[in-house]
Amino acid sequence: MGLTGKLVAAIEFRAGGDVFHELFTHKPHHVSTTTPEKIQSCDLHEGEFGKVGSVLFWRYTHEGKEKTAKQLIQAIDEEKKIIEFKMLEGDLMKLYKDFLITLHIDTKVGIDLVTWTLEYETIHDDVEHPISLLSFFIDMTKDIENHHLQKA
Repeated sequence: MGLTGKLVAAIEFRAGGDVFHELFTHKPHHVSTTTPEKIQSCDLHEGEFGKVGSVLFWRYTHEGKEKTAKQLIQAIDEEKKIIEFKMLEGDLMKLYKDFLITLHIDTKVGIDLVTWTLEYETIHDDVEHPISLLSFFIDMTKDIENHHLQKA
């Protein structure tokens, strides 16, 4: 029997929350340009970028190892700047029964926050919580911020 968990990180994003939301919702294939050490590619397998029901295939490097992820875009809320990615296949699914990544961009007191939420169920009790993956998303967010600030 596995454990369920939820990890959340909110990171200040100085390059504009709309830029971040647009990148992951409509142009995820451009993420590798902004953080090439972490994300090598994002290919569309089914559907259309920015549309619920579409399937994306990611190649990324985590903890020094090349990995893959196949994800379904489960939900998009343009007004609230939320996108949900349900993991279908890939390296994470060797350790987790279910894995949902929610990306939310929010503005509070004039500060844009990128919030990553990881909800998961491990395949058994010995699987570690994905804290290093949450750290990966935090570092990736900072890489994207730096990329956009250098362009400005």
